[in-house]
Amino acid sequence: MDAEILAVGTELLLGNIVNTNAQYLANELALLGINVLHQSVVGDNEARLVEALKLALSRSDIVITTGGLGPTGDDITRETIAKVLGRKLVRDEHSMEVIRDYFARSGRKMGPSNEKQAMLPEGCIVLQNDWGTAPGCVVEQDGKSVIMLPGPPREMAPLFRERVKPYLAKFSDGVIASINLREFGLPESTVQELLGDLMAGANPTLSPYAKEGEVQLRVTAKAATEDEALAICRPVAEETKKRLGNAYYGEDVDSMQQVVVQALRERQKKIALAESCTGGLTAARITEIPGSSDVFECGIVSYANRVKQALLDVRAKTLKDYGAVSEQTAVQMAEGVRVRAQADFGVGITGIAGPGGGTEEKPVGLVYVAVSDGKDCYVRRLLLGHSNSERAHIRYLSSSNALDMARRLILGLPQPEDAVRVEPPKLQVPNSFFGN
Repeated sequence: MDAEILAVGTELLLGNIVNTNAQYLANELALLGINVLHQSVVGDNEARLVEALKLALSRSDIVITTGGLGPTGDDITRETIAKVLGRKLVRDEHSMEVIRDYFARSGRKMGPSNEKQAMLPEGCIVLQNDWGTAPGCVVEQDGKSVIMLPGPPREMAPLFRERVKPYLAKFSDGVIASINLREFGLPESTVQELLGDLMAGANPTLSPYAKEGEVQLRVTAKAATEDEALAICRPVAEETKKRLGNAYYGEDVDSMQQVVVQALRERQKKIALAESCTGGLTAARITEIPGSSDVFECGIVSYANRVKQALLDVRAKTLKDYGAVSEQTAVQMAEGVRVRAQADFGVGITGIAGPGGGTEEKPVGLVYVAVSDGKDCYVRRLLLGHSNSERAHIRYLSSSNALDMARRLILGLPQPEDAVRVEPPKLQVPNSFFGN
């Protein structure tokens, strides 16, 4: 069974919006055992949409469209598909009630244009949208299925998950299941060398996906049931973890910060952050995770040296002798924020994110990251990025390395080989923000 994804919207063609819907749908269809052989993007133009739809129907069994179901004049997907399939648009009264109820619950007045969204191709299967105002629908004709979904991802994804996946299950001759593994710190080439023989398998397959500073590995198998497919995946997943060693950080997790927050919550511990070049990025990533308030109470963005001294007890002599971007400063930042915040773990990050500020001795991309629990303190010297234009990349990798070092310290795992263990510094003013 072959499928095609057809995204509708001029804003996608212009690059104003990234087409994340296609990525989501392609992944989900693959898990259902449905091949995605083509993806297309077309603007809000009837003639070009007709052409794209006819081409898709000529070569695919299932065509999924996203976008163009709104109430405005340039939302033409419903009308165009109905025209190509020779169907009339008729008002679906249940959809109309759902739309009215949506506006009533949100306290907004429904305009006449929203009634357009309840006009659907005659004889279609209606997909009730509980996450927005535009219902989706499925039109079956001549052995083909055209599935219309709204464009906003926050509506499209749950509508596909709750309404479309059960419909598509009948087209799958088996169940595909995956185990997703994440590693940080090993380049993709090293991962390939470690796992090359496992990647040569057919069922299960092991596929790498390079992310920013890390590699996600997906173990996928097909079987009669999900449990059977996962059982096929498990031996390869466990062997992959073994070979990755401490670089492996989670199974079916979304991010490093999720793992850090979970590890802290399980141990009822707290972490505090002192950030310079990352500007609070690490704190922002941690607070993305629900429940982070249980483990994170204090983050300090100490861009200026006087702030490092006043709030983190970084010594004036340290700043004078070694500079703000140094191993010594990072260590004092980590221990300073830990003690001041009365946390169990402290993190210090200082570096040169660019594009300016670098020297021959301390180039752009030089970053020091330190972690401390009061007994053990580790610091790393990192050279990140390849040019002065990679500020965002340098900041993100600095944050990721800090989270990885924190993960290892919390879990009692060895730090990366280039990490140096030092004695936690004794603060000159070892009292906390809380007066004791």
